[in-house]
Amino acid sequence: MCGIAGILSDNIDLRDKKEMIWKISNSLKMRGPDARGEYVTKNAALIHRRLSVIDVKNGAQPMRFGKYIIVYNGELYNTDEIRNELIRHGYKFDTQCDTEVVLKAFHMWHEESAKRFNGIYAYAIYNEENNELFLCRDRIGVKPLYYSKNKTAFSFASKLESLLYVDGVEPVCNREGLCEIFMLGPAKTIGKTVFRDIKELPPACWMYYKNGKVETKEYWHLEATPFEDSELEAQERTHFLVTDAIRRQLVSDVPLCTFLSGGLDSSIISKVASDYYKDKNKRLSTYSVDYVDNDKYFKSDVFQPNKDSDYINLISDYIDSDHHNIVLSNSAVADALVDAAIARGCPGFTDVDSSLLLFCREVKKNYTVCLSGECADEIFGGYPWYHRTQILFEETFPWSRTTDVRRSILRNGFLPEGEEYVHNAYLETVKLADSLDTDTPLERRMREMFVLNLNWFMQTLLVRKDVMSMESSLEVRVPFCDYRIVEYAYNMPWNIKSYNNREKGILRKAFENELPEIITWRKKSPYPKTFNPEYLDCVREMTSAVLSDKNSPLCEMLDLTAVSNLIQNPESLTEPWYGQLMRTPQVLAYIVQIYVWMRKYNVCLLYTSPSPRD
Repeated sequence: MCGIAGILSDNIDLRDKKEMIWKISNSLKMRGPDARGEYVTKNAALIHRRLSVIDVKNGAQPMRFGKYIIVYNGELYNTDEIRNELIRHGYKFDTQCDTEVVLKAFHMWHEESAKRFNGIYAYAIYNEENNELFLCRDRIGVKPLYYSKNKTAFSFASKLESLLYVDGVEPVCNREGLCEIFMLGPAKTIGKTVFRDIKELPPACWMYYKNGKVETKEYWHLEATPFEDSELEAQERTHFLVTDAIRRQLVSDVPLCTFLSGGLDSSIISKVASDYYKDKNKRLSTYSVDYVDNDKYFKSDVFQPNKDSDYINLISDYIDSDHHNIVLSNSAVADALVDAAIARGCPGFTDVDSSLLLFCREVKKNYTVCLSGECADEIFGGYPWYHRTQILFEETFPWSRTTDVRRSILRNGFLPEGEEYVHNAYLETVKLADSLDTDTPLERRMREMFVLNLNWFMQTLLVRKDVMSMESSLEVRVPFCDYRIVEYAYNMPWNIKSYNNREKGILRKAFENELPEIITWRKKSPYPKTFNPEYLDCVREMTSAVLSDKNSPLCEMLDLTAVSNLIQNPESLTEPWYGQLMRTPQVLAYIVQIYVWMRKYNVCLLYTSPSPRD
């Protein structure tokens, strides 16, 4: 994994922009601490920071083949297949790294090469003969890629912050960006960012840039096709696809481990990985995260019915892993809210982000690569909103059903278009759900739910996992994001997917003979958050400090009385801000992260202030 960036300009001599290029490169150093590389000419600059995982001694970037030069961030899981096909076409290889495979695949098939890749990636290929740039991103959007185009230059980078060092790119947040933050956040619309001048290359898209013109095309999307497999065949196919994805992602030339929560998804990954390692006479290492005194304060609810700690040791003993439980200080999780917001380049998933950042830093002390169980819930129907009929057909995002909680802390008149913005985002998404004429209303709705979760909730988790892990120089792979699994699950009828009327029922059934029954059929539980009141006390104090800054633009946006009341009466917030985890401590933390983001990047806000309250 790596950090990449680049600039094309006909108006400035990039050879004279050494300081700017250094700042961009330095902003990516945690994504690539092992090596630095640059290609700089009058009109083009390509920047690379490397985290060495495959073929550590070779694979330096930028890498050249003929007229093409590549900077690449990612991992291909079908490298051998593509390399062998290219060899049959006469290509020779000097390294074992997938970068060379991607580069020569582009030389052979141009943009059509993207359709052949199975992996997580974002890369840029520059044609120095005609000054043309090609950008591409993986199907699911595991690896990020942002870009900006102005009168001065076209630029791209793995991080939002990196682009703010480019001449002419300003940290401007307009009303659209504010709607993203206050009405949708920590989720975001695909293709957009909180900054006016910076866009996102959407997943499954490539882009050509030449002579000031941009051409973007989608190379993959979900298609509805008839499902021909029986229930038993679906179990077998699910087992094969998941196992194959995991085994492909265990290839590494540096130490590798897995995250283990005691839930179904991480247990499947860890079991397959453990068996793979045993065949090589090795023992798998696993990691879990918890918080000081969390068992003491744990409160069961419909979203989090039981503690992970009750199951982790059981599955670790079962697979005989070398398990490490990382226990985080609650004050440290609060303090890390600042680092997490800066790493993201915008407000994020609060302590769900900051705890992961601290967790990854601990794992990085011993490992460079880790496998994690994200995204099974989105594609196999794991969340409660797939199963609660009273909300299933509501025309809204099921993880944030109304804006009432958000409005409760905002000043009257602020972002009056907010509700319409949210509803339009919802409608544009459900339009993308391809269906069959034979689909029942339930099946059609489940396809819509699939796309909603894939494009929104899952993207939020993927951004979180990429940013927090790479900020720790740790590569995290997510086997359930294998596009073959996604395609298969999209077309699986709901009665098969929800086998035994359970969330992720087909996945449970597929692996029931390989896991303890208590693990296989454990009720879904989300990423562990802290229940310790010490964390709430910390964020209350931090939020109070934010409110005391009367020069902050937040004073014009927030209902200060309402926020103060929330600080004093945290139980008054009865519905989550977002998802299952963002309640009062997280709402207060989100305010803190907005404040940090504004100050860190000296954000210029373009909006009309609301009139003062009577």
